[in-house]
Amino acid sequence: MPTVNIYTELSEYACHVSIHVQWGDMDAFQHVNNVIYLGWVESARVKYFDEYLCKNNLNNLEVGPILAWQDCKYLFPMTYPDTAEVGFRVSEVKSDRILCEARIYSKKHNRLVAIANNVIMPYSIKSQSKTNIPMEWIDAIEELQG
Repeated sequence: MPTVNIYTELSEYACHVSIHVQWGDMDAFQHVNNVIYLGWVESARVKYFDEYLCKNNLNNLEVGPILAWQDCKYLFPMTYPDTAEVGFRVSEVKSDRILCEARIYSKKHNRLVAIANNVIMPYSIKSQSKTNIPMEWIDAIEELQG
């Protein structure tokens, strides 16, 4: 796979986080363990929802975003030392869920290393059940992503 300008590609994502690979992230095969990639996506997802949709009020909401489903396609192994550059965005808003995508790039190798998809459900804290997507979220997504 040819190298890319990861920052040009990341500019297409509403949210971006940089995460340093830790020595302890590697497994017995001397590459970053697959579950670590999901944690990196979680960091970007939480930043997106906390800072942009929930206005830094994620712990005091009547309706919160919960992860209903996720997948990850691993394209290239990362190792220590490196930096994971993670882009996150909403790809589609449905009546009862938000579809999201994330891309993880290796700064050291200047290439895409993983693609993840998430389904986020709006969840009523009070009734402990799925609910409608708050209009504030839809407005914030439209403002942030156009």
